[in-house]
Amino acid sequence: MELFNPNSNIDFMRWRKLSLVVSCVLMVVAAAIIFLRGLDYGLDFTGGANIEVSYERATDVAEVRSALTAGGYENAVVQTFGGTNDFAIRIVSHDQQESKTEAESEVANDKIAGAQVGDELRTDGLIAVIFVIAGISIYLWIRFEWRFAVSAVASEVHDTLLTVAAFALTGREFDLPALAAVLSVVGYSINDKIVVFDRVREIFRSSRKGESAEILNRSINSTMSRTIMTGVTTGLAVGSLYFFGGPALESFGLIMLIGIFIGIVSTIFFANPVLLLLGVSKQDLMPVTKDDPELERRP
Repeated sequence: MELFNPNSNIDFMRWRKLSLVVSCVLMVVAAAIIFLRGLDYGLDFTGGANIEVSYERATDVAEVRSALTAGGYENAVVQTFGGTNDFAIRIVSHDQQESKTEAESEVANDKIAGAQVGDELRTDGLIAVIFVIAGISIYLWIRFEWRFAVSAVASEVHDTLLTVAAFALTGREFDLPALAAVLSVVGYSINDKIVVFDRVREIFRSSRKGESAEILNRSINSTMSRTIMTGVTTGLAVGSLYFFGGPALESFGLIMLIGIFIGIVSTIFFANPVLLLLGVSKQDLMPVTKDDPELERRP
């Protein structure tokens, strides 16, 4: 089943200059949002205590906050869950001491993380993203050609920045599941681009003539159905996590939904325009034979 005619001839490259300018502006805005506004890091990254308490009688959130303030925890975050008797209390730890207040009665569950561990997790998460992108670039350089590697790295930076910035604007906590979602977005995004890159190489090698822009347009048009169907089916899966997975999986599902959309759009309007800007041509993708004069001249 084809949702999109593979023989269509939509000239996506006609808008390459505009799309590159818009993408670059969005990257700058996204970076500003991340570094100026920042992310609302969860307990995994900030350290502190996350305590679930249950009262014998119905209690108001304001009463719990007042009791915590009286106990010296002015910045505690209090949320209800399950009913009017159950509360989740999040306290940022400065000295890694467990929080005990007069407001607590029967503790159902608690989670405590040190600030030092949180800092290490944030650093390790950033390193993980960098290593993933670096590994992808090396793979593409070997499998295709350096222009494809540069285009892919630029696209991954673009997709990661926009996805994280969009998530930051929601005001949700950025925790370990959210970090896992960012890494998943990187993998999903590059997979979509590799499919198009494969078609670009195939058409370049099989065509006797044709401008680079025309080849890129044909590649995008011929893979559009696959891109749409993969995006929709993946979106349904992660969408179920967001809507029905509960609080623990909401962030993961939301980031994946944002990242899937951004990844599809960037494949068309960013990765391929960058590839064209770098001057990809038929000669770059032709296999080198042993009697190739270029090969003979190499040391």
